[in-house]
Amino acid sequence: MRVVIIDDDALVAISLKTILEADSSVDVVATGNSGSEAIELYRKNKPDVLLMDIRMAGMTGLEAGELILDEDKNAKILYLTTFMDDEYIVRAIKLGAKGYILKQDFEGIVPAIKAVHGGQNVYGQDIVERLPILMEKRESFDYESHGITDKEYEIIEAVAEGYSNKEIAEKLYLSEGTIRNYISGVLEKLCLRDRTQLAIFYYRNK
Repeated sequence: MRVVIIDDDALVAISLKTILEADSSVDVVATGNSGSEAIELYRKNKPDVLLMDIRMAGMTGLEAGELILDEDKNAKILYLTTFMDDEYIVRAIKLGAKGYILKQDFEGIVPAIKAVHGGQNVYGQDIVERLPILMEKRESFDYESHGITDKEYEIIEAVAEGYSNKEIAEKLYLSEGTIRNYISGVLEKLCLRDRTQLAIFYYRNK
C-alpha cells in the first residue's frame, strides 16, 4: 500500500513515516509539508492513501483535498489532525474525504489507513460522538422535487441505517448491481460524493 504523508511539521511527518513503515504492508513513497506539496506529490505518486494534516500555512489540507478530489474523484484522503473542529469535520465529509482521525490516537493510524485503502470511511471515536450534534434536524427536505422516487428513498434510509449493498438487496429482493445503480443515481441527484455524505444528508434533513 503506497502512502503520501503531508504535515506542516517536518518532524511529525518523519515520525509518521516511521510509525507507518513499521508495518511491512505500508510504503511511504513521499512526505510533504504544505497543501501545495500535497497536490504535487499526489499527482506525481498517485498514492493509495493520502494522509494529510488540515491546518497548514498557505493552502490548508481541506483546500488541497478539494482540488485533488476535483481532479481525481477516487482519491482516498485521510485527515489526521489535532483539531476536533466541527467546521473541519463537516467540510472534510462534504468534500469527500475518506476519514478524519486525531493525531492523539497514534495506535489507530495504521488500522485507519488500511481501512481507507480497503474502501471504508473512517472517523475516530471522538468524531463519531460529535456526528449527532452536527446532524441537527433541519426543515424537512423535499426529496420528490429532486426526482427521488419512493424506492430510492427506501434505499437512502437503508444506507443511513448502515446496511451494506448486499443487505439492502436481500431486503428489497433486488440484485446488488441494481442497488449500486440506485445509489449512484441518488448521489448524482443530490450532488453528493459517497454513502457517508448520503447518510449524513439524510439525518440532517430528516
